Amino acid sequence: MSVEAPRRIVLLRHAKADWPDVSDHDRPLAERGRKDAPVAGRWLAGTGITPDLALCSTAARTRETWKLVAPELPRRPRTVYDERLYEASLGELIAVLNETDDQVRDLLLIAHNPGVHALADALAGKAEGDTLNRMNRSGYPTAAIAVLTFTGDWKSVEHGVGTLAAFWAPHS
Repeated sequence: MSVEAPRRIVLLRHAKADWPDVSDHDRPLAERGRKDAPVAGRWLAGTGITPDLALCSTAARTRETWKLVAPELPRRPRTVYDERLYEASLGELIAVLNETDDQVRDLLLIAHNPGVHALADALAGKAEGDTLNRMNRSGYPTAAIAVLTFTGDWKSVEHGVGTLAAFWAPHS
């Protein structure tokens, strides 16, 4: 694939999690999360974006979110569960994106706040319409999705490289 072809980064925050007496890493989805995740999958499918690769945190709530989103997509992408995505900082998330194979055109990342919101905000050098304002006003709620586009190879992903093309949240 040419590095000049546009690429997309889809950032999905896990759906609403429950707070049982387990470690944070093992928290499952709440009932609302189990309802919102398939809706997020249907929204993503409706955009026409079919990710080539899904990178998912190893936390229970992200894995469960992905298991409910994936069946809604026209094709399930190759999935990699990466423990580095749990509690990842902005810098760590960018480093993971920089490792992506250049054969990947569209990448879906399923992770956590505050990292997902910080990543979307940092990469968005530009935004279509009021997407950036809507994203920042919302605080990036659970099951929200940001779609960013950029041109170049994955090693070139850095602050301001992308355009925030879409932002969606289930209850907005």
